[in-house]
Amino acid sequence: MEPVISIRNVNHYFGEGDLRKQILFDISLDLMAGEIVIVTGPSGSGKTTLLTLLGALRSVDEGSVRTLSRELKGSTLGVRAELRRHIGFIFQAHNLLVALTAAQNVGMSLELDGKLPKGVARKRAVEMLDAVGLKERVDYYPSELSGGQKQRVAIARALVRQPKIILADEPTAALDKKSGRDVVGLLHNLAKEQSCAILLVTHDNRILDVADRILTLEDGRIASFTSAILANTGNLMAAFAQLHRKGELIRHMRELSDRQFTQLLEQITTEFDKVLRTIDMASQTATEAVVGEVLGAVTMRIRELLHAERATMYLIDPSSGDLVSKVADASGEQSLVIRVPRGKGVAGRAAALGQTVNVPDAYQDPDFDRDFDASTGFRTRNILCIPLRDRSGQVFAVGQMLNKAGDAAFTQEDEAQFQQFAAPLGVILESCRALVHTSPSGTGDSAPGG
Repeated sequence: MEPVISIRNVNHYFGEGDLRKQILFDISLDLMAGEIVIVTGPSGSGKTTLLTLLGALRSVDEGSVRTLSRELKGSTLGVRAELRRHIGFIFQAHNLLVALTAAQNVGMSLELDGKLPKGVARKRAVEMLDAVGLKERVDYYPSELSGGQKQRVAIARALVRQPKIILADEPTAALDKKSGRDVVGLLHNLAKEQSCAILLVTHDNRILDVADRILTLEDGRIASFTSAILANTGNLMAAFAQLHRKGELIRHMRELSDRQFTQLLEQITTEFDKVLRTIDMASQTATEAVVGEVLGAVTMRIRELLHAERATMYLIDPSSGDLVSKVADASGEQSLVIRVPRGKGVAGRAAALGQTVNVPDAYQDPDFDRDFDASTGFRTRNILCIPLRDRSGQVFAVGQMLNKAGDAAFTQEDEAQFQQFAAPLGVILESCRALVHTSPSGTGDSAPGG
């Protein structure tokens, strides 16, 4: 399938001579029919410039831009004008004609084609205004509308022609939460039902979940997922929610270098600390799912860094004192829900002592419960446990690694590396505890723990 928009190696500049400044650097991307792509990034990174190039509103300096199979590099004004008839534009400035009513502003784009009678054009305009929540404002002039209402008129105008492409620059910036979600729902339906391609520039974290892909522009360059989340702490939960929906969070976590992973954990600590202060993120159930998956992805990445075969994260049940697994992986096998009675097992010892416990030979340790291996068929060789503390300094959780790869025991270096992850793991687990009050998650067989 040919992309609706395809750009290759695009560079763009503003100014002339000594004042010439490069705005976009070697941009390449494709936008397919029915796809919603969101572009994020700091102000001044080139997002709006990119949008205007794709919409044939600006001439292409260097590289190739193909929109609806037409090459825009070197194209005539007539070609670009014809292409724009198939594109719906939504910009931060409403650009409404003050002498026309809301219905007239929306219907005008239909009448310009000369193919629809005015009565039919008005009917469609009124229907679209109704769809964006302005049924009672169809005959109001822009001066009689609020900023958010003007924005919705502009959105209705862009959607009414059922274009093949929608290019939107901050379409929800002036809208409240509900209105913004309604508009995004309209865009989503248009993309999926009519195979409309949508490129949406936004700083609104509330709408990232509708995207098929999220791109980030930094200093005129498309940044990777890694760079994006490391550069935008405030977007972490939204980015994690998006990846949770796509089922890609663990894969992306594994793609981080050791240094990047450490940086990410530092930012997770900041972001999840906000969760602990204000458990109010649209949907507590959805937040719980995202936090749980982030914990799982981080745990798996730490397991790989320590070259362990299995990893478990326990929360201490305040009512019983038992350790209850929040993450218990089997390296791709079915997850377990594990409950370790108060004071039992190696993990229980780490919790009671408040110290790291490194057991080189599990079967020689008096606290190891052999029934765990008997019930799971797993052969535990060695164990590394680290107690995790909440913000008050109390031990409330334990992280556990089983079986160092290559039949070796965990070393002091492993202990030190595991210890450096204690603070961020504690914050994530404390977020889980705050959200679910220590109720165990996951599916699978319940088993005693080591």
